[in-house]
Amino acid sequence: MHAATATDTAPRYDSRSIRLHWVTALLVIVLWSLGETIDWFPRGEPRVVARSLHITFGVLLAAILCWRIWWRAARGARLPAEPGALGKLATAVHFALYAVLAATVVLGIVYTWARGDSIFGWFSLPSFAPGDKELRGQIEELHSLGANVLLILAGVHACAALWHHYIIKDGVLRRMLPAR
Repeated sequence: MHAATATDTAPRYDSRSIRLHWVTALLVIVLWSLGETIDWFPRGEPRVVARSLHITFGVLLAAILCWRIWWRAARGARLPAEPGALGKLATAVHFALYAVLAATVVLGIVYTWARGDSIFGWFSLPSFAPGDKELRGQIEELHSLGANVLLILAGVHACAALWHHYIIKDGVLRRMLPAR
């Protein structure tokens, strides 16, 4: 048993907000990794499965993001940011994370519809722009850019959390960790 510290009694996010946060983080990492490696899969069924998984996880991320936004607005705990410039920066990064995540998800959905695709060979999504490779390429580039920016922002977010935990030792990271 350890002695109680000030950080043990610091305000925490509710358990649903914590779960939604970590599921979102996991899905972002899986989707980015899969997106970066889809072309490594051989053409045909292996690539169709890889792309189908990417699309399926992307739709799941869209649903989680909607749930997360609703939960945060309606019921989730909203803890105050640090006062001053660092608090404003933290708020701006959180807003940017949500905005870039939403834009990347929407661009992924639009890209899937622009190119058309087979989902696990079970059904096909028709293309809304058959033959327009330039449009598909532009949407793909924007989706990829959004995913990379999202990963960079998430990295900054994670580094800030670790800075709070190991340097400042103020309990900010513990607010988003599952309870022991």
